[in-house]
Amino acid sequence: MSARMVVIGGGLAGITAALTAADAGVEVTLLEGRPRLGGATFSLRRDDMWLDNGQHVFLRCCTEYISFLERIGSADKVHLQPRMEVPVRTPWGTRTRLARSALPAPLHLSSALARYPLLTMAGRARVGRAALAMRRLDPADPALDELTFAAWLDRYGVTAREREAMWDLIGIATLNLPATEASLAMAVKVFRTGVLDRNDGADIGWSLVPLQELHGDAAGRALARVGAQVRLRSRVDALERAADGTFVIRADGERIEAEAVVLAVPHYDAARLLPAGALLLGDMPADPTLLAGLGTSPIVNLHVVYDRPVLDVPLAAGIGTPVQWMFDRSAGHGLEAGRYLAVSLSAAGREIDLTSAQLRDRFVPELARVLPAARAARVERFVVTKERSATFRPAPGSGRLRPGPRTAVPGLALAGAWTATGWPATMESAVRSGRSAAREALPHLGRTRAIPERTTPL
Repeated sequence: MSARMVVIGGGLAGITAALTAADAGVEVTLLEGRPRLGGATFSLRRDDMWLDNGQHVFLRCCTEYISFLERIGSADKVHLQPRMEVPVRTPWGTRTRLARSALPAPLHLSSALARYPLLTMAGRARVGRAALAMRRLDPADPALDELTFAAWLDRYGVTAREREAMWDLIGIATLNLPATEASLAMAVKVFRTGVLDRNDGADIGWSLVPLQELHGDAAGRALARVGAQVRLRSRVDALERAADGTFVIRADGERIEAEAVVLAVPHYDAARLLPAGALLLGDMPADPTLLAGLGTSPIVNLHVVYDRPVLDVPLAAGIGTPVQWMFDRSAGHGLEAGRYLAVSLSAAGREIDLTSAQLRDRFVPELARVLPAARAARVERFVVTKERSATFRPAPGSGRLRPGPRTAVPGLALAGAWTATGWPATMESAVRSGRSAAREALPHLGRTRAIPERTTPL
């Protein structure tokens, strides 16, 4: 079989690359080893319920991801807060919230910070000074990638308790690492783009339907409409460059030839598949085994169904408890609001190897501590989903290990949330990488017509 462009990988990066190339008039074949599209964002069927593998949220600043939803016809299947509001719950009974005002950044958070009861007056001052100092930092500065976020906060006297109450509340969920382990460069990107540079950047969005419906199924229809061929259950075993400059892909024993390839797989699979001499870090050739240095960080999600409502808001964050974020997913399952909770645990190194029974023994009591209504409620269902390699680790030094879309082999481009998008491993990063990879590969096919840049401000 032959094709003009082959995209290897059917996650958000690969889907975006395939749609971008097809929109430019290129014949595209997408190969995905799993039986579905969607990559790291998917749903699984358990008895009579569709459970997402994780509670994947986005922010208003994720402009490329929002455009992706529009492109595949899913924009009406998400909810985006008109104004950021995060209810916060603690085991000692504090019920508070972090919400923005309509004032310009950074004043939009001043009233929330002034009234936030989980910080002392001195703590609020320290957090405010650090926030103002962060606005002067450039996330693209390589020096920032040599420090941990916590080490930088220490310079402003921010205590561990203040980190938990403010910085880790957002940082762990977006970076999938705590401040003590995360690169300052990535933290600056998250907080500047999402919180400090725009007053509406941190408005939270989430899916109203199972992720498979939101991404995989909708993307399949969008790809079919532009004539792209999608081949599921097609695991790529080898990628080689032939003497004539074309590419040979071997997938499940079949030989596929292509003029251009976008490799949109996790970094550990890219290291296995990249042809010799292809990887560039910066402008220098590099050994693909270096990509192992990006590591992985796990995420665990708990799906808890109660016999009565226990959560009275669509989402809430926990402070002073191992319960990080809780989402009401009752809608769509025929359940009264507040009964089905998805509990998202990022940077879940301590939880990833626990059994379902151990997680239940630990977290059902914790949920009862932060949600008084859960104390008298009975758990009807408790299901665990785990992603051991959910993201790469955005630790200090990770920036220099993230390649851009360009490789040393003409016609071969890299995509994935782990590549050098300037973002941590988010859905926004994946979509941006797919678009950049297509832009890199298309000129090799004689497609020199410019692909329009997104004009939505960041």
